[in-house]
Amino acid sequence: MKRVENKVAIVTGGSLGIGKAACILLAKENAKVAITDILDKEGENLAKEINAMGYIAGFWHLDTSNEENVKDVMAKIQKKFGKIDILVNNAGISGTSKPTHEITSKEWDEVMNINVKGVFFCSKYAIPYMKAAGGGSIINMSSIYGLVGAADIPPYHASKGAVRLMTKTDALFYAKDKIRVNSIHPAFIRTPMVDNFIKESGNLEEGTKALENLHPLGHLGEPDDVGYGIVYLASDESKFITGSELVIDGGYTAR
Repeated sequence: MKRVENKVAIVTGGSLGIGKAACILLAKENAKVAITDILDKEGENLAKEINAMGYIAGFWHLDTSNEENVKDVMAKIQKKFGKIDILVNNAGISGTSKPTHEITSKEWDEVMNINVKGVFFCSKYAIPYMKAAGGGSIINMSSIYGLVGAADIPPYHASKGAVRLMTKTDALFYAKDKIRVNSIHPAFIRTPMVDNFIKESGNLEEGTKALENLHPLGHLGEPDDVGYGIVYLASDESKFITGSELVIDGGYTAR
């Protein structure tokens, strides 16, 4: 397939989980993929795996909370591939799960620096290259918890709500530049982050079943479920979509 042929895609947090799925699927649709992450070994191995399939990918170490690192990596990717067309702001952490009055300033800032500032920094330094390329697509990873609330992990929920509104703001700012900006809102997807969340709750089997029961379809999502949504928003198939939320949640928010 060639749904994003001749496009250059950057995926943050691309070494594992949803990011990894996005990198593989974008590559299979003929994008040149820049995998970025702080997990160097996993990212380098993924780039080798994609290249071995006959597609084009490279890996760059990227801490999205570090502005100078982001600026430098975006410039290196543009120099390597000649342009930037697609940015998937996927990197994120869940943070600590405590009531609001027990959370420290440091714990709050740790989540915001990656989940919110990271999206800001990556968009800030990718957009000028997209403008030079004549347009692009930014896909921000929010969450069902950018749409609804729950009595846990307050910094995470606040960060994903912020990402949702940042998406709409940038969609309006850059529509004239033919840069589309949309957010994706997954429910619980079977990723290392969700597995760790379940383990922290105690029994893995019981925790998994409890999460599955939150979704009307009766099971957790897979990384590819979100990856295919990313490919759609990255492609010209979604050329009339900007400032929107793509909800991939097994019916979670339909309740």
